[in-house]
Amino acid sequence: MRTATINRKTAETDISLSLALEGTGKHNIDTGCGFLDHMLTLFAVHGRFNLDVRCIGDTHVDDHHTVEDVGICLGEAFTKALADKKGITRYGFMAVAMDEALLLCALDISGRASLNYGLRVPTQKVGTFDTELTLEFFEAFVRACPMSLHLKQEAGKNSHHIIEGAFKAFGRAMKIAVKIDEQTKDEIPSSKGVL
Repeated sequence: MRTATINRKTAETDISLSLALEGTGKHNIDTGCGFLDHMLTLFAVHGRFNLDVRCIGDTHVDDHHTVEDVGICLGEAFTKALADKKGITRYGFMAVAMDEALLLCALDISGRASLNYGLRVPTQKVGTFDTELTLEFFEAFVRACPMSLHLKQEAGKNSHHIIEGAFKAFGRAMKIAVKIDEQTKDEIPSSKGVL
C-alpha cells in the first residue's frame, strides 16, 4: 500500500496527517475549522482515500493558516505516497453536479505546479468559513504536490454547493490519476522517463 505520514509544526499550526492511497474512504478529521473538515471528508470519501488529519491552529486569528497548512501537508503526503510515480495513470478528470452547480476538475500529476482556478463563489462566507480560503487551499496543495490542476465552474449560485462540488470533483479526479495502470505498472508515465 502507498501511504504517507506528515507532521508539520510552526508558530501558527501543529498538524499530523496520514494518507493511504489504496483506501476505502475511511477518515478521521479535526482541523478546528468545521467547513474544511467537511470538505476533506468529501475528498476522502469520493477519492476512496483513507485520511486522518489533526490540526491545532491559530483559529482565534482566523482559519487562514489552518487551511493553507493543511493544504501543504496533504500535498506533501501525496508526493511522498506517490514516490517515483511509477505505474500511475497520471491524468484525471471528473465533472460533478451538485444541485444547481456544475464543477469540472482536470489534472495532470506532471511534477510542474500550475493551478488554473475558475471558481466564482458569490459570497464571502459559508458559515464562518472565508470562501477565499478555497483558493489558498488549492494553491498550497499544488505547490506541495506539483501538478497541473484545473478547476472550472460551469454553473452554480450557492457558495456551499460550488465549493463542495469542487472538492468532490478533485477527490474523484485524484482517484483516477493516482490509480496504478496494470498495463504500465512498471513504467513512469512520461516520454521523458521521469515525472
